[in-house]
Amino acid sequence: MADPVTVSIEGTNTVEYSAITVTPLTPGMGGIVSGVDLTQPLSDIQVTELHRALDDRLVIFFRDQPLDHADHIRFANYFGGIHIAPSTKPWQAPGHPEVTVIHADADSTFVAGEDWHSDMSCDPEPPLGSILYLHTIPACGGDTAFSNMYAAYDALSDRMKAHLEGLTAVHDAVVGFGGITPEGMTLPRSSHPVIRTHPSTGRKSIYVNKGFTTYIEGIPRPESDALLAYLFDHVKQPLFQCRFTWGAHSIAFWDNRCAQHSAIWDYFPQVRSGFRVQILGDVPR
Repeated sequence: MADPVTVSIEGTNTVEYSAITVTPLTPGMGGIVSGVDLTQPLSDIQVTELHRALDDRLVIFFRDQPLDHADHIRFANYFGGIHIAPSTKPWQAPGHPEVTVIHADADSTFVAGEDWHSDMSCDPEPPLGSILYLHTIPACGGDTAFSNMYAAYDALSDRMKAHLEGLTAVHDAVVGFGGITPEGMTLPRSSHPVIRTHPSTGRKSIYVNKGFTTYIEGIPRPESDALLAYLFDHVKQPLFQCRFTWGAHSIAFWDNRCAQHSAIWDYFPQVRSGFRVQILGDVPR
């Protein structure tokens, strides 16, 4: 019998807050935030504690927040500048290049983010985080699942950690966008560490994903394919995950540096619609 997986849940339930309330969704990740109104400017202490909550929970959720585009952009700016991904230009909201339309209905032939991925890891400086606001949701279904890449890394054997350390992998937007963007559109392609270190927490996490990563550099392609297949399967373990059931005017805000996510398209032909804003990140190290 294989040895059981040990999941690291460092930091869980140890953070104290005075200006917001954070209710853990699972022991390992996810938190429901209350006590804030994102349609209004936030206080300095609220912003500080939201930063802290994101570091601790990896993804935080808000309910009953009827945002307009200005509210959405203002909230994102508390965490850094706005990341405008070149790959999603065809889906920019009219008059608001910072905002990406996320929409599925009976005419959709695909939905954004079905494969496990970290948003725009194909970009040279991938976004720090993504803030998704849904105003219209199906009667049931349409959850988003998230997976903790700290826990996924911690669960690797010491031999595997040593093997992956120092390797880099290519992330190519053609994987996710090649068949759905206009012909001739230039799509980004970047190389990033297989294991990255979070700039705020100092923790290591797995940074390859099925949505964008094509191969590991410097090793034979069959070895790369085998390693990536193992890692793509490894990060999907339920022990690493939380799952969010949306309500109208809910928000999910996740840290792309240490979490992956997958949008579950189980609601066709119902409508699921909203907007996403992304936050400037840095070069993964």
